[in-house]
Amino acid sequence: MKKKLAGSVNRLPAKPLNAKPIRNRKTMAGKKPPAPPQKPTFREDPGFAQAVQNYEAAVKAMQEHKFDRAKTLLEKILAAGNRELMDRARVHLNLCNQQLAGAATTFKTHEEHFDYAVSLLNGGQFDQARTHMEKILKSNPKADFAYYGMAVVDCLTGQVESSLKNLGESIRLNPQNRFQARNDSDFQNMADDPRFTELLYPEPTDLPPSTADQRKR
Repeated sequence: MKKKLAGSVNRLPAKPLNAKPIRNRKTMAGKKPPAPPQKPTFREDPGFAQAVQNYEAAVKAMQEHKFDRAKTLLEKILAAGNRELMDRARVHLNLCNQQLAGAATTFKTHEEHFDYAVSLLNGGQFDQARTHMEKILKSNPKADFAYYGMAVVDCLTGQVESSLKNLGESIRLNPQNRFQARNDSDFQNMADDPRFTELLYPEPTDLPPSTADQRKR
């Protein structure tokens, strides 16, 4: 005799077998990263082409020390608002303003003028530094410190003969410059030149009487 099942069996819904998401064009395509913006070409943006020409002309003008013209060209680039060149144009414009301000600077004393020339020298602007040293000597031919500065500029630019001449004149006007030059690394290019050594370490007979007397003491 068969037994009856006690009550009905509660069946759980069947578990789907590895159900996979339905694919369609949207899900298969996915999201693509936005394409990077393309730089405008000369043909597409005539304004960009003009800005590039102005920038190149400005750089050339700065190399020729025509800072007024370079400033005008750089200001045009900034006014046009081209993002590709604005940062570089702004940097060059600041340099132009500095150069123009320096050219118009007046100095109360020769020493103050000399300090400005040294700042140009330290910045690697040798031609400008030499020009200011020459201006000092033109107004004060006995400025030994200006001759010394000229000697440094000449040495750093490879003009050995001129450097020795200016250094010698500086020492003649102020013998203390001899001792300063001995410890000045700016004269390193002439360290092996016997004329430089003779200038800094002369024989007692070659020294002026006052200096020779000091050595004997």
